[in-house]
Parts: sequence; C-alpha cells; structure tokens
Amino acid sequence: MTGFDLSELNEFLGRRMDDILELTGEHLLVVIISVAIALVLGIAIGLLVWDRPIARSASLTAAAIAITIPSLALLALLSPVLGLGWGPTIVALVFYSLLPIIRNTVVGLREVPTHILESARGMGMGRTRVLLTTQLPIAWPVILTGARVAAQLTIGIAAIAAYVAGPGLGQYIFKGLSSLGSKNALNYALTGTVAVIVLALLVDGAFVLISRYTTSRGLRA
Repeated sequence: MTGFDLSELNEFLGRRMDDILELTGEHLLVVIISVAIALVLGIAIGLLVWDRPIARSASLTAAAIAITIPSLALLALLSPVLGLGWGPTIVALVFYSLLPIIRNTVVGLREVPTHILESARGMGMGRTRVLLTTQLPIAWPVILTGARVAAQLTIGIAAIAAYVAGPGLGQYIFKGLSSLGSKNALNYALTGTVAVIVLALLVDGAFVLISRYTTSRGLRA
C-alpha cells in the first residue's frame, strides 16, 4: 500500500460517498435481517430447553461448537449450495448469532425469582401463560443483551462475507487488500474498516435505546 495522505483520503471520500453510504446501508440491512431471524429462532429454542437440563446442555454445546467454525470456511461451504451474495451471508450470520441469544434466553428465564413464579401460579395461571406473560418479560433485558452481542458479532463477520460477494462494507476492505501497492488501496481498506467501526457504535447505541423503551420501568437498573 502507498503511504497515508489525508488530502487524498478526503478526495477519495468525496468521490465515493454515495457508494460508501449504499454499502453501509447494505451492511446494516443484512445485519438487521440476520439478527432478527436469529432472535426468533434463539428465543424459540431457549423457551423449549430452559428447564430441560439435557436438552439445554445439548443446545448450548452445539451452538458453542458451531461458533468455533472459521467464518471463511463456513462461507466457502455455503456458497456452492446457496450461491454468492446475500444467501450465504445471511445464513452464516444467523448461524453465528444463535449462541448469545440462546444462552441469554436460558439464563434470563432461569433467573426469574421463584416467588414471582409461585405468585403467578397462585393466581391460576398455567405453565405456558406464566412463561409468556411473566418469565419472558422479566427475562427480556437479558435476552436483549444477547441480541446486542450478536449484532456486534455479525457486523464484523458481515465484512468477511465479501469473500463470497456478500453485501456491505467488506467489499471496500477486500478491494483494498487485493490491490496492495495501488494508489487507493489504503483508502479503500481504511474507509471500509472505519465505517464498520462507526456502524458498530451506532448499532450498539440503538440497542441501548431499544432496551430503554422496551423494558419495564421496574426492571431498569
């Protein structure tokens, strides 16, 4: 890569701002879709296994093992089946998002105080109603923390998905790395990397607001 030059970077950003904004929007969209799917699947799995020791242990162990698979390897395995672009990217991001969501759903449900559950049952509520109307709302802040961790994880992995022509800012990072020595190689890589970091900070801030407005006032720390 050539040396860093601030004036050249400013000129680079000025010429490509529309492209950068489009890639940022794609990056954000693929993360939102993936985390939303993982949130539905993760909460559903957590609801099914939280009070079943064997199933709970098996689910968490499987999710923990799955997340150790290198992202490039997983994307390479998915691309012959799903093609290039959005398909393998979303599947991979959902795959890596499941562990924090399942784990936090289980932890949140198991940490609901026993006396609250007994009071709900004493009011004549059935098991399912207690789970959905009492345990789940109380566990929600913990579950949302899992989704927050998953979002940060997927923002980084989404950049690697450019390896299979995935959407987002990884395209700039890979373009910079693949054109070492050219005039704009550093500008491409630096722009993509910094934009990913800024996006991660903005998404994290959004989760803080979501948590504030979706958590019962009595549960806020």
